[in-house]
Amino acid sequence: MDNLLALLEGFQVALNPEFLLYAFLGVLIGTAVGVLPGIGPAMTVALLLPLTYTLEPTAALITFAGIYYGGMYGGSTTSILLNTPGESASIVTALEGNKMAKIGRGAAALATAALGSFVAGTIATIGLTLLAPVLAAWAVNLAPADYVALIVVAFVTVGALLGSSVWRGLVSLGIGLFIGLIGTEVLTGQARYTFGLLPLADGIDVVLVAVGVFAVGETLYVASRLRRGPVALIPVTRGWRSWMSRDDWRRSWRPWLRGTAIGFPIGTIPAGGADVATFLSYATEKKLSKHKNEFGRGAIEGVAGPESANNAAAAGVLVPLLTLGLPTTATAAIILSAFQSYGIQPGPQLFQNQPALVWSLIASLYIGNVLLLVLNLPLVGIWVKLLQIPRPYLYAGILTFAVLGAFAVNFALTDIVILLLIGVLGFFLRRYGYPIAPLVVGLILGPMGEAQLRRSLQLNQGDLTTLFTRPFAATCYVALILLIAVGLWLRRRQSRMERALEAALAADTSVSAAVNRMWEPGDRPTDITTSQLVIPPEPDEPVRRGRWRSRRSDDEEG
Repeated sequence: MDNLLALLEGFQVALNPEFLLYAFLGVLIGTAVGVLPGIGPAMTVALLLPLTYTLEPTAALITFAGIYYGGMYGGSTTSILLNTPGESASIVTALEGNKMAKIGRGAAALATAALGSFVAGTIATIGLTLLAPVLAAWAVNLAPADYVALIVVAFVTVGALLGSSVWRGLVSLGIGLFIGLIGTEVLTGQARYTFGLLPLADGIDVVLVAVGVFAVGETLYVASRLRRGPVALIPVTRGWRSWMSRDDWRRSWRPWLRGTAIGFPIGTIPAGGADVATFLSYATEKKLSKHKNEFGRGAIEGVAGPESANNAAAAGVLVPLLTLGLPTTATAAIILSAFQSYGIQPGPQLFQNQPALVWSLIASLYIGNVLLLVLNLPLVGIWVKLLQIPRPYLYAGILTFAVLGAFAVNFALTDIVILLLIGVLGFFLRRYGYPIAPLVVGLILGPMGEAQLRRSLQLNQGDLTTLFTRPFAATCYVALILLIAVGLWLRRRQSRMERALEAALAADTSVSAAVNRMWEPGDRPTDITTSQLVIPPEPDEPVRRGRWRSRRSDDEEG
């Protein structure tokens, strides 16, 4: 009952016109960056981190949360219309949704993605509301050794389960830990890993690293991959007033619920992130569907389930972030750094020390979901226009804002040099398949883990056994083994599914090519416009080239 009253007070704050405006701006920017290929919520939040120097905490965090949710919504548009998933969690959406768009059902694919995201986001936020206070109340009694165990679990699982391979993830994690240790050691006052450079004595600011690896590194990487020219955009041939047919609704509502049930629990634990949840949802829908022959050719269940799982996992990620201070994704790690820039440490004490902030943040998630539904369904045409922005202008703007944001940290030119060096590092990491998320998590959690380790050893006179003998710590290490085993099994299953999909698509290439040759320019269903009204031929009228004749051509001939 107390939590419900606290949530109502959070709504009272979040519905304040000022914070409502920040929530709207957040979801608006998040949807826009989600639509644009190669620009995700992690990059956008990193670019906007300098806002923490001017905005109050509630306004900034509501904006970042709106960007986080909006990016998940907007990513489906790019996947469906461009066949260009911005991240691994959108691969399945691109597979089925793009096939639906090619056969003239792009509007239905976008509608089921938006509605599924709304349903999953709302249910998962309810789960966050119910679960987070209970978990925070329980975690208040954790000792420093228990926190060390939790941070080790986060290190190993994020490093091992994110990215294309285990060792690449661990290497990225090690780089992040190294960057986090640069600066002056707290207890002894000795400089470490500064190479004698005075600007490094205070360490490297998280803003510089986040903006460097995401904004600069990702921009260089995406620009290098798109140098061959623009990607063909499939138009939406049906108006949004028609949205989904009754059969589409019947085939979508169960996948929405199943995707939510799969995505939220996986999001709350470090077991591989939203991409594992989407592939599990896809496999589940393929197994349970009565239209198995449509999978790989545009099954609406293959869009509804994974998109719901993706958004439910995004809400689940906020559970360990707010209650334990543990980020399991790159975006969550950057949001954690935004908390820290205000001197606020997410964790068990957050609900006691900052109740107005945390409950207004949770309330803003409900409001953001409604705003996103309004923005995504009727205004899809506006978002599609964003895809026509010339890539050189887009990336030049991103780099400009990145440099300005880095300069605003300390107003020092050395920060710009550090930003560019880290950006080049981020480019090469992405170029050779090293994930970025472990680097950011290691950078942020590394100093926290060091502080908790020192505190634990001081309390126990340097006895290392206390790190493993406490009941909760021992449970964490056992759970770590189980998480690694389950996570690797899920990744192996995901890899098998990806190979099977690739084989199916390769076998279907000749058939697709043959179908493509059957149509002439202007004849394919996706090329037909609303001005081309067609009617079936009369019984005694011959059919020419297998096409219906239009009433307009008959009138002109008459």
